[in-house]
Amino acid sequence: MCVSFIREIHTEKPLTHCPCSLEPSVLLIISFSLFSNVSLQCFMNSVLQCLSNTHDLRDYCLRNSHRTDLNNNCRAKAALMEEFAKLTQTLWTSASSEAISPSDFKMQIQKYAPRFVGYNQQDAQEFLRFLLDGLHNEVNRVTVKPRSLMEDFDHLSDDEKGKRMWNKYLESEDSKVVDLFVGQLKSSLTCSECGFCSTVFDPFWDLSLPIAKTSGEVSLMDCLRLFTKEDVLDGNERPTCHRCKTRRKCTKKFTIQKFPKILVLHLKRFSECRVRTSKLSTFVNFPLKELDLREFASDNSVNAVYNLYAVSNHTGTSLGGHYTAYCRNPCTGEWYTYNDSRVSPMSSSQVRSSDAYVLFYESATSSRL
Repeated sequence: MCVSFIREIHTEKPLTHCPCSLEPSVLLIISFSLFSNVSLQCFMNSVLQCLSNTHDLRDYCLRNSHRTDLNNNCRAKAALMEEFAKLTQTLWTSASSEAISPSDFKMQIQKYAPRFVGYNQQDAQEFLRFLLDGLHNEVNRVTVKPRSLMEDFDHLSDDEKGKRMWNKYLESEDSKVVDLFVGQLKSSLTCSECGFCSTVFDPFWDLSLPIAKTSGEVSLMDCLRLFTKEDVLDGNERPTCHRCKTRRKCTKKFTIQKFPKILVLHLKRFSECRVRTSKLSTFVNFPLKELDLREFASDNSVNAVYNLYAVSNHTGTSLGGHYTAYCRNPCTGEWYTYNDSRVSPMSSSQVRSSDAYVLFYESATSSRL
């Protein structure tokens, strides 16, 4: 298990300036920076590098736009967002060969989520969820959340119901983080007796995809089809049909109602037991470009094509392992591998592996490829 990052650059290319989409007066150094040995665990390292290469989130920090949101909300305690922004700014603007110390950031994430106190190895996807939730809460544009009122949307069409539910969500949860990472799932429940279909719409920050147990290779589309396949609810699982007013055998199916700008896909490699006892090392073949998800959309006319820009990898077993990151630089489009002791250029052909754990995709309409 790793507990630190040491700066040791291994690259044949010199550092170059990168204005990207920022103002012409702002010149940035390509992010080869790693973290110093301050006991920042590798699951944190991996996630932070993936988020650092999330173009719009990076620019949000570099432009100090987060401070506008903080000031508008008059928040006295927003240290996590401030430290995350400082860390991102240092990664992308420092021309020094000195290592970066993320100790202040680590202190703040531990205050927000005490489960990350200490140096135990933990799950990268869980850390990502806690971190994004913490950042969102501090830059939430909603300062006074409205009272939760029960509203009847069942008389509306599914499309209008989905829009109403999304707007209702934004009445309480509205931030730059939501703008980027949150989508909406549609769950359809159909009674096998009367055929009545009820729908529920819920926001999602990532999708946890099951992996078919096989000795061979599976595709990411296989995992998505397994996630969205129609399930039969019978026996003790039978829900109550709104029309029949009694428990009936039903079928349940997920589709995606609203696609986020940044789509985070978590591959469920670990058992769902309280204590992890096994890990699936199945090779999941995922596309680097043009992941077309229109097949899973509630509305077939939706443009839902994505390009990969980062991967959080886990090597090892359920008892112990190591996290690394593969990231595509948003300025140059070149891929790099981030490990505890080095950052190195890599070929795009090396990005796919059986260690891939969390995949970061951006909408092709905003992709910098």
